Amino acid sequence: MNDYYRVRVQASPCTADITDLAAAFMADAGFESFEPDSEGLTAYISVKVGDGTSVATEALADFPMDAKFEISAEFVEGQDWNEEWEKHYFKPIVIEDRCVIHSTFHKDVPQAEYDIVIDPKMAFGTGHHDTTSQMVQHLLESEIEGKSVIDMGTGTGILGILAAMRGASKVTGIEIDEPAYLNALEHIKLNGVNMEAIHGDASALEGLEPADIFLANINRNIITADIDRYADRIKSGGKLYLSGFYEEDIPVITEAAAPYGLQETGRKVSNRWAALELTKN
Repeated sequence: MNDYYRVRVQASPCTADITDLAAAFMADAGFESFEPDSEGLTAYISVKVGDGTSVATEALADFPMDAKFEISAEFVEGQDWNEEWEKHYFKPIVIEDRCVIHSTFHKDVPQAEYDIVIDPKMAFGTGHHDTTSQMVQHLLESEIEGKSVIDMGTGTGILGILAAMRGASKVTGIEIDEPAYLNALEHIKLNGVNMEAIHGDASALEGLEPADIFLANINRNIITADIDRYADRIKSGGKLYLSGFYEEDIPVITEAAAPYGLQETGRKVSNRWAALELTKN
């Protein structure tokens, strides 16, 4: 099991643009997952990469926006992750009274139409964050039966797993982070669904056929940078579901998507976080 540093970054001022860009810079430096909030963000990095405080400080040293950061870190033993999630983060959750998400260590799990088992370790996607739950809601409301699905940045695999449970004909998840990719493979087997996982970045899309439904719960900067690749792998009339950004970022997303024939056809917003449905004309 990998040991990690939990790094806290207090931002002043703190805006969605600042935390998104800080997360992008830190991801390039080796950080694996992020929990943004109204005062900054919490990020995780393997001890194999380096000291959490030092790596974060260096990553944000040439930050291009007017912001100051206070950075601190604490060591987290890898073998304690299930216990940590159970104590502090991950409780069983029911979404739309139809989908229950829980871990193998949970007892007295509520009954629901779709039962998804997730042991998240360091991978993002338990359903508790607004962006994941919004994407789950979109999938529960969409016609999935018999359709092909690509899940970009699959994390724990939760969205692809739900799509497979709802009758998708083919589901492919792509994940750049190796521990998260391995975690997704575990969850695919654990939930007994037909889903393929690929370890790679957006370049992996080049080998895939266009899909009816494309999912990307990542962050604003990555989405706008790769939107052309996403659009190229969506069938005409297909759906693109996006999240990982704030409501005030929606105009930036829709402006970036418009040149590729992607028009907004729905949205969900909660606690400032947003999830968009776009349709390819």
